Amino acid sequence: MSDIFIHKTAVVDKGAQIGKDTKIWHFTHLMETSEIGMNCVLGQNVFVGNNVKLGNNVKVQNNVSIYEGVICEDDVFIGPSAVFTNVINPRSSISRKDEFKITIVKKGATIGANATIVCGISLGKYCFVGAGAVLTKNVKPYALMLGVPAKQKGWVSRNGITLSKDLICPESGEKYKISGDSIELIEQEK
Repeated sequence: MSDIFIHKTAVVDKGAQIGKDTKIWHFTHLMETSEIGMNCVLGQNVFVGNNVKLGNNVKVQNNVSIYEGVICEDDVFIGPSAVFTNVINPRSSISRKDEFKITIVKKGATIGANATIVCGISLGKYCFVGAGAVLTKNVKPYALMLGVPAKQKGWVSRNGITLSKDLICPESGEKYKISGDSIELIEQEK
């Protein structure tokens, strides 16, 4: 485990899987059946529950709890104090562990600071969820989601840049096209 950094205040339960070149910072807790990919960074005060899976190159900023039922694919960014849930109608006096809902965050998605992700939904690849947004429904790939409740306000490129009507990323030059009620990448820089 010499290729993994675990801060001395972090708690990593026996059985947790951690990929090469991953960094686990102050006061972070990984439960025993959590799986963390390669080249991930988990900031200060992060909790990763049982059966949570984080792909490669996932960045989790400070004060995020990722509860059982959450799966993040590669290259996902989770901003500070973002919130995931795993039960639709929690009650302190009623155990609903058999009702956990699966939430999938697809490759390259960004979740802004203080956003709330209600369980049981899927966030499309490369979508961008703005700071403070509350997601209650599935998100299309490349969608820009803002507000409470979150609504789609446009499209973003793989670089996270808001696309204008020409659907060309000004940063990468990548071109996109409308496909039904979604967009897709049609040309990438060589």
